[in-house]
Amino acid sequence: MKTFGMFLLWLIAVAGFVAVATLPISMQTQLVTGVSVILVMALLKQIKAEGGWRFFSLTLGVVIVLRYVYWRTTQTLPPVSQLENFIPGLLLYLAEMYNVLMLMLSLFVVASPLPPRASPIPSEWPTVDVFVPSYNEDVGLLANTLSSAKAMDYPAGKLTVWLLDDGATDQKCQSVNVLESRAAIARRAEMETLCRELGVNYLTRPLNSRAKAGNLNNGLEHSTGELVAVFDADHAPAREFLKETTGYFEEDPKLFLVQTPHFFINPDPIERNLDTFDAMPSENEMFYGIIQRGLDKWNASFFCGSAAVLRREALAVTDGFSGSSITEDCETALALHAAGWNSVYVDKPLIAGLQPATFASFIGQRSRWAQGMMQILIFHFPAFRRGLSLPQRICYMSSTLFWFFPLSRAIFLLAPLCYLFFNLQIFAASGTDFMAYILVYLGANLMLQNYLYGSFRWPWISELYEYAQTLHLLPAIVSVWFNPRKPTFKVTAKDETITSSRLSEIGTPFFVLFGVLSIGVVVTIYRLYTQPYQSGVTLTVGGWNLLNLVLAGCTLGVVSERANRQAAQRVSVNRRCRFGLNDVWYDASIVNVSTLGAGLHVFHPGKLEAKPGGTAMLSFQLHESEEEVSVPITIRRTTPQGNQLFVVGCEFDPSEPQHRRGIADLVFANSARWTEFQMGRRRNLGIIRGSAWFLYLALFHTVRGLGYQLRRLGGRERSASVEKQTP
Repeated sequence: MKTFGMFLLWLIAVAGFVAVATLPISMQTQLVTGVSVILVMALLKQIKAEGGWRFFSLTLGVVIVLRYVYWRTTQTLPPVSQLENFIPGLLLYLAEMYNVLMLMLSLFVVASPLPPRASPIPSEWPTVDVFVPSYNEDVGLLANTLSSAKAMDYPAGKLTVWLLDDGATDQKCQSVNVLESRAAIARRAEMETLCRELGVNYLTRPLNSRAKAGNLNNGLEHSTGELVAVFDADHAPAREFLKETTGYFEEDPKLFLVQTPHFFINPDPIERNLDTFDAMPSENEMFYGIIQRGLDKWNASFFCGSAAVLRREALAVTDGFSGSSITEDCETALALHAAGWNSVYVDKPLIAGLQPATFASFIGQRSRWAQGMMQILIFHFPAFRRGLSLPQRICYMSSTLFWFFPLSRAIFLLAPLCYLFFNLQIFAASGTDFMAYILVYLGANLMLQNYLYGSFRWPWISELYEYAQTLHLLPAIVSVWFNPRKPTFKVTAKDETITSSRLSEIGTPFFVLFGVLSIGVVVTIYRLYTQPYQSGVTLTVGGWNLLNLVLAGCTLGVVSERANRQAAQRVSVNRRCRFGLNDVWYDASIVNVSTLGAGLHVFHPGKLEAKPGGTAMLSFQLHESEEEVSVPITIRRTTPQGNQLFVVGCEFDPSEPQHRRGIADLVFANSARWTEFQMGRRRNLGIIRGSAWFLYLALFHTVRGLGYQLRRLGGRERSASVEKQTP
């Protein structure tokens, strides 16, 4: 009876929306009403109205969107008899309807996300196997992750750490390629030594079958823990990771997953090249800060491949991790949700990872995600997947359909050029229509996004990220539809360093497109001068093309890669320590640290005889422990600052397991500073201020990107290089 009542209420609401959206009113009334609605939404946002007022504001925005959809559908499509206009016009219409669909799905998912929850403490801690799958990562990178995993605060005897090495399988060691065979044999010996020193288990397998999913399943076959924690090779956990996640499994015997956010201590290539990492929320924060919480409300938060704990009993239902797609994480979650298992999302950063350093590696990573989600859509179509609830079907469709954005984004780029270059009439609307419907729709859309994502996503940043990925992701997703089983799992390189400023090797198409859009601006001016009787339409289309040009210009800065002079990302800390030099110990503090070295403040009343190249010791207590660890260091620079303070830069020289443990503790053990860093970037600029900021950003990086191109054309670009980080 209750279900029938809710269904009836939903039908009444839908009928009301349709009635309002199709109400015949004059153009002037539409404009006044639309602007009034946007002003009301802005006022409610400004006074931070929540609860019922929030839903009221979202409802107002939805009505404006639906009125636009009705007008767009009934009055703007070119006649079918004019195929040269109708076909591109229909493609543009479909692209817009896709965007509206994604907006509505987003509203369903994140209109009321779950608030952060307190972690339960179980009556008895379960046994846990920690899997760190690896393929070609450097020994220093793995040492940090394994040391952090081994140092997690958990009862003795209940925790077993495994390195699952796919880079030295029997297949690779016995390869007919002599160089590959020798490299694999050497790697196996090196990894076995590392694991023995750190007290973790080493495991490889005969064949590299089914990529990461096969590697994880091999780990399941050789382990027995009740729970399985998975960390990527570059995802080092905080000390309290297991204490914050394992308690949920006792509360719910049908729980298969506890997923935590992926926090990154280094910027992605877009953040680094635009220099926004310290000031603006990262792109992934919208997913982990809002979307996963929204999915969690509907029991649809999914496995993200790392920073998660899973129940072995549940994985047995699906014969381990799924591997028919190259996104084994989401596919596994889909199968287990469909089998009646539950998931939980813990909105607290408990791992610190690394993002790709180069734009090419970034695109490679996103191509794998896009192709994997397309495979899930083709092989498992969530809308019809038996066992899923209706909300879960909607949530999984939202997550998979999102990756069609390159198609719609490409159409939005080309559509105004169809009119400017070829005079195709693909959108039947006047300048008055533009003011009354299109501008009002865009304003309502921006307000809805601001309501949904607020301080997690600033205006126009989603558009920039999508634009920057579109040119290369478009052929990637199209290829999947022609050959769904062709994509293969490729490991993302994350331990690279750009030693000199350069243009990305895949950046040329963006300069070509920028040139084409610039010609479109010239054509707009020419048309306004020669065809003043069409000025309304020309201004509308020209403005659209100009917006595309702004995005294109900003992307020139994205592919103009800044040199990264630090071999590893430094993070700020405030840690008391002792600095040992020539058997004399001085009071000091650690002010910043990376996996390779640290910056120190050493207190000494006289002259500190610490010369570059000299050796010393750094001693400190482990996080939330009275145990003290000493790490050998090499001094790189010493700078006096006042009478009693010296600034010392040093490099770690680890040679024993406790040295690795100490370094990992300094960088990764304390997750509180990751939360503090995130909170420091989360602020809502608002639509007007955010748009002004983005315009400034775009203009600045347009000039910077063109400057890089001119230097390359003039032969003055340095021999660019990308190197692996070496600790």
